[in-house]
Amino acid sequence: MRAMVFLAKEYKSKKLSSLKEISEKENIPFSFLEKIVADLEKAKLVKGKKGIGGGYVLAKTPQKITAFDIVRVLEQTQSVNCALCGQKSKCASKSVWSKVNTAVEKALKSVKLSNLI
Repeated sequence: MRAMVFLAKEYKSKKLSSLKEISEKENIPFSFLEKIVADLEKAKLVKGKKGIGGGYVLAKTPQKITAFDIVRVLEQTQSVNCALCGQKSKCASKSVWSKVNTAVEKALKSVKLSNLI
C-alpha cells in the first residue's frame, strides 16, 4: 500500500519512480518490493519501463484505484475462505464469515488511493 501511495503522489508529475527510490524512501526491502510490483504490474495497476531512466508509474489515476484493488492483488484471498473448509455446507459460522468478508470488501472499496495521499 505504501508503494502505491508513493506512486500516487508522483502521478501528476508523470515521473517514473525506480524500485530503488521507492524502497529507500518508503523503507521497504528491495527484494520484497520487486515481487509486489511485479504482481501489481500483472494486475495492470502499475506500468513499468525497463532500462536507463526507467521505473514505475500508476496505470490508472489515483481516483480509479481502490484499496480493495491493491489488497485483492497482494493478498489473493478473503479474510476467511470457506471453500477450504471441510465443513462447507454444515458450518454454523459460515454466515458470520461471509458478513465479515463482505464488510471488509465494502470498506476497502470505499477508500480510493487518492484519499491516502
